[in-house]
Amino acid sequence: MTNEDIRFSDLGVPTPMVDVLLAQGKENAFPIQADTLPDSLQGKDVLGRGRTGSGKTIAFAIPLAARLAANPRQRRAGRPRALVLAPTRELATQIDATLAPLAKAMGLTTTTIFGGVSQGRQVDALRGGVDVVVACPGRLADLMQQGHVRLDAIEVTVLDEADHMADMGFLPGVTKIMQATPEQGQRMLFSATLDNGVDKLVKKFLHNPVMHSVDDEHSPVEAMTHHLFEVADADAKKDLVRTLASGTGRRILFMRTKHHAKRLAKQLSSQGIPAVDLQGNLSQGARERNLAKFSSGEALVLVATDVAARGVHVDHVELVVHVDPPTEHKAYLHRSGRTARAGSSGDVVTVTTPAERRDVAQMMRAAAIKVTPQQVTASSPAVTSLVGEVAPVRHVAVEQPAQQQRQPKQRTGESDAAGGGRRRGRGGRTGGAAQPARTGAATGSSGAGRRGGRAAEAGVGASAGSAGGQRRGGGSRRASSDTVRGGSAPVWSSEGGYAAGRGAGSESGGARRGGSRRASRPAGSAR
Repeated sequence: MTNEDIRFSDLGVPTPMVDVLLAQGKENAFPIQADTLPDSLQGKDVLGRGRTGSGKTIAFAIPLAARLAANPRQRRAGRPRALVLAPTRELATQIDATLAPLAKAMGLTTTTIFGGVSQGRQVDALRGGVDVVVACPGRLADLMQQGHVRLDAIEVTVLDEADHMADMGFLPGVTKIMQATPEQGQRMLFSATLDNGVDKLVKKFLHNPVMHSVDDEHSPVEAMTHHLFEVADADAKKDLVRTLASGTGRRILFMRTKHHAKRLAKQLSSQGIPAVDLQGNLSQGARERNLAKFSSGEALVLVATDVAARGVHVDHVELVVHVDPPTEHKAYLHRSGRTARAGSSGDVVTVTTPAERRDVAQMMRAAAIKVTPQQVTASSPAVTSLVGEVAPVRHVAVEQPAQQQRQPKQRTGESDAAGGGRRRGRGGRTGGAAQPARTGAATGSSGAGRRGGRAAEAGVGASAGSAGGQRRGGGSRRASSDTVRGGSAPVWSSEGGYAAGRGAGSESGGARRGGSRRASRPAGSAR
């Protein structure tokens, strides 16, 4: 019997959860689930190595819910029994969406905790008593410091995508959180790699862990086909990108900067190709609505910055296009992992110009991707056969960043990260609802050492130390991690095509460092 033939009911999964999975069309376990469940259901610590889309969430959700249900206890205010840590709010939200039905079937409750939104509802949920908390490290640390939550009753702790948390600079905070959980509790850690300090977490907090790996940490997915399309110039790139976006299936287009992502989504939508963007300038509500449109098929194209590669899980994405090739091979693999998920197949296209040829070739070698470059135009057979049937022309509204009123100068400790934190003044809104300002509240309360993590958790950027909108001094902004860090690759122009590359300063969150914000504003754009 192969892993593909192993049913959840054969693995000792409690019947209520088997029924939930069957109702979702999930009868057989994926390899990482079949490998880990016999050990995790026995309460053993588990170290799971598997890429995004391998079925990790169900692999830890089942034993977590089973253990808590086997020892029912009365809920206590601010003292959850299980904790799942995730690097981004998108991933935390999607983990909860998978975990909540399984937990409910076992009589358990869940809630999410992350930055970029008001902490009021999160505090209320904790006060009401909850069994499972799915959290990002930054906001959870804040609520612990404020006394709203204690972790001394935690029986199961899960660290998901620990390598991403390491990349974002979260590991010091994660270490403090883990130290606050009981040493005798069950711990499960899932990560694609064990570098950048993840191995130290394993040695420090997992006790005699059973290790399961469903694939090599850097290996490409067998069901994923890679293509390298080289175009002659910026105009040819514009035409190729439009053609690649015109198919009938879901596709994700990756850009280097949030402004270029927004601009390309608008251009495609105006041409009758339903597209939405996902980038750091959107409010939490706008991000959720855009992701919902993409997940439902109302929009077939998601134009995203690298923030979407960290935690956005949408099945049945048939094509990923690196419109702006990444500079690091890890980013390439994370981006590409949006397709060929959950056993399905998918294609990945990297679009390059002659000026980018050498850098892209080096990045591909580092990613262990063997692909032959093809010189193409938008009408080349290699392109049209990949696109397949062209979708009918239709239109979908593109979410705009929330218009911000001019605010009084903030005091130290007040959050302005990602456009989603608290702001002073009567007009400030968080997540679409008016909120009172509190000194030292939410994501800005822990000082400069956590600013990069807060921005990433709130959905702005991914690299540690990037505030992505945190105000400094006289109103200038830090460069976002979605910003081009130098180079002269073509960039998407306000006219809808690619123009000669510019320096990174004009694309850093819409403002130059310490200079006028008007300098980088496209003509005719909304203030």
